[in-house]
Amino acid sequence: MTVTSPEFAAGLAAAAEAAGVTGFVAAAVISHGGRVLLVRRKPDDYLGGMWELPSGTVETGESILDALHREATEETGLTIDQVTSYVGHFDYRNSRGGITRQFNFAVTVRTTEPVVLTEHDAHQWALREELPAVSDAVRALIAL
Repeated sequence: MTVTSPEFAAGLAAAAEAAGVTGFVAAAVISHGGRVLLVRRKPDDYLGGMWELPSGTVETGESILDALHREATEETGLTIDQVTSYVGHFDYRNSRGGITRQFNFAVTVRTTEPVVLTEHDAHQWALREELPAVSDAVRALIAL
């Protein structure tokens, strides 16, 4: 089963639901020239000032992979060319007090410029060994 198959994504969702997870987020690990794209939450957002991967909520009726493509484009203006691998997940407490699971996928994009932000106040192409203020979960995921 490939990472881009509907069955793979459905299996991820089913496992999360069985674990009591109430929210799903799809995140893109976009690398270029040995760096990874990070975006910074606006100061007045939940976890304001935190750097994160381009990511967003999987909407009702939407697959994890469809959300991945939509959110990457909405948050960065970049278009995913290929989903190359599933790099894991982590859970966190969301702003409503529930548990959200973030599903993370390594992707390639058609072009790396320009990055156009709609929900964040900054972006950077960060070296994996010199990450800014990211969560421990994101650090563990991408600092490999």
